[in-house]
Amino acid sequence: MLIGKKVCVIMPAYNAARTLKQTYDELPHDIVDFVILTDDCSRDNTVQVATDLNIVTIRHETNRGYGGNQKTCYAKALSMGADIVIMIHPDYQYTPKLARGMVSLIAEGLYDVVLGSRILGTGALAGGMPLYKYIANRFLTFAENLLTGQKLSEYHTGYRAFSKEVLENLKLEANSDDFIFDNQMLVQSIVAGYQIAEITCPTKYFDEASSINFQRSSRYGLLCLWTGWKCLLHRKGVATFNEFIPKNKLSPRSELASLVPEQPKSR
Repeated sequence: MLIGKKVCVIMPAYNAARTLKQTYDELPHDIVDFVILTDDCSRDNTVQVATDLNIVTIRHETNRGYGGNQKTCYAKALSMGADIVIMIHPDYQYTPKLARGMVSLIAEGLYDVVLGSRILGTGALAGGMPLYKYIANRFLTFAENLLTGQKLSEYHTGYRAFSKEVLENLKLEANSDDFIFDNQMLVQSIVAGYQIAEITCPTKYFDEASSINFQRSSRYGLLCLWTGWKCLLHRKGVATFNEFIPKNKLSPRSELASLVPEQPKSR
C-alpha cells in the first residue's frame, strides 16, 4: 500500500516460466499488496512457478490473446479492491524497479496513467531494440501524436500503471483481444481526458523476451493508425465511436467484472 492506496501488480503471461521469478523478486513488495498473473494457456510451467511464488494465478484454458489476457487481469484486480494497478510483463523486458516511481505519481494524485517509456532518453537501441522496430515506433508515435493531439514519446510500451477510476470508466471490453489492445486502451485514456505521465525505462531484448513477428507487427502498425484516425474523427465530432465514450462513473465494473473466467476445481 502507498499513501493509503492498495497497489496491485498484474502480469499477463505466456510461456514466462524462465523469467517470472526474477521479475517477481525485483518488485517493490513493501508497497505491492498483491500480484495477479493470468496464464494464457502457456506450454511451459508458468502456472507452477507462479503458484510456488504465492501469486494469485488464473489460467485460461484456451489462448485468448494478449488483450484478452489483460482484460482478465484488470477485472480480477478491480474485484480484489485495487486502487492502483500496474502491468509488468513477466518476461523481464521491463525492469520492475521502476514500479515504485510509477505508482507514486498516481498515489500522489498527480496523474491518472503512467507509462514506462523506452524511447525517452537513449536506452532503447542500447538495450537491444532492433533498429527497424525503433524506426517503426518513432513513426507510429509521431503519427498518433498528430491524430490524438498529444506529445507522448511512445504509444507502444507494455509497462503501464492506471488508477482505479481509469479502469472502471474505460470500455476495455470493447477492445481487441490481440496486441492492439494496449494502443486502444491508451487512446481511450486520451479521449477521456485522463492525465498521462511518462518515465524513462531501460529495456532489455533477449531470447526469452516476448516479441511478435514482422507480419503481425505490420498489422499492428496499421491498426494503430486506424485507432488514431478514429480518435481524430471522434474528437472533431465527425463520427462517434462507442469505445471512446466512457462508462457512467456511477456504475463501475459492470461489464469488465464478468470477464474473469471461472477456475476449474482442483483435481
